[in-house]
Amino acid sequence: MDSDDELFDKVHDIVIDKAPVPRVWPDVSAERARRYHQEVDEIRETFDDEVDPYDTTMVSEYAEDIFEYMADLEENMMPDANYMAIQSEITWEMRQTLVDWLLQVHLRYHMLPETLWIAVNIVDRFLSKRTVSLLKLQLVGVTAMFIAAKYEEILAPSVDEFVYMTERGYTRDEILKGERIVLQVLEFKVSQYCSPYSWMRKISKADDYDIQTRTLSKFLIEVTLLDHRFLRVKPSLIAAIGMYTSRRMLGGDWNEGFVYHSGFTEEYLLPGHQLLVEKLAEKNFTNMAVCQKYAHKKFLKASLYAIEWSRLHINELAAEQMSLE
Repeated sequence: MDSDDELFDKVHDIVIDKAPVPRVWPDVSAERARRYHQEVDEIRETFDDEVDPYDTTMVSEYAEDIFEYMADLEENMMPDANYMAIQSEITWEMRQTLVDWLLQVHLRYHMLPETLWIAVNIVDRFLSKRTVSLLKLQLVGVTAMFIAAKYEEILAPSVDEFVYMTERGYTRDEILKGERIVLQVLEFKVSQYCSPYSWMRKISKADDYDIQTRTLSKFLIEVTLLDHRFLRVKPSLIAAIGMYTSRRMLGGDWNEGFVYHSGFTEEYLLPGHQLLVEKLAEKNFTNMAVCQKYAHKKFLKASLYAIEWSRLHINELAAEQMSLE
């Protein structure tokens, strides 16, 4: 049986020979960033937001302070977007396979949406600090889901159920040891992570919580979990990209209400929108668990619609992006 120290390797044994990727994306000039912020500030000064004091779900009295606090936490809970530079046995494709499997487990056990996001965040932050062999990669994933479920679920699956999830590829003791190691490496910082779902609820106020837009955007933001390029993107921006892409796919616009509630202009969201459409248009992407999940009537067959739209519009979006550069 592996000891705690032997279960995963320590990151300081590896020398990183690649320049780190900037943490926050997109990379824009100081002048363009200033212009973006100015546009948002102008809209926030003039936009008339109708606050419903009786809407207890949005706790309007405290909402502004809550989201300011969440914004302060965002960057601190982001992984190193270039962590594969310290990994010797795993690749981004293997990470995608792991996340796809976590999506299947999450769906199979009917866990809450936040559980999935916390689990993937734990995986990425842990892999940013420890090197892991290919044989132990799934152990990282199942351990992350085990921890996330404890935080979010009312009735979390037992450790024995997690052993069953891996088809007994790992023992009960290995998962419990993995839990100790992961929490120690992350300094027990788990609950501070705020997923895009929280931000999406805020942005949805701009269209009065339209069910089609929200359902489609839920699918779109889950797609970003599979794409390592979005590791550099803050959760608030992922939520905005998902909502913006959903609006475009459904023929809507990104009006002042959306800018006000999201904090992002349309021009700022276009690069992320392009990445998302590229991912959806990939060959065989329909085989991913997230696509099969959202192809169900319960989710308005959102994945089928989004993939078809992406394949029809990807070329014109590339031209649109080039015109902005």
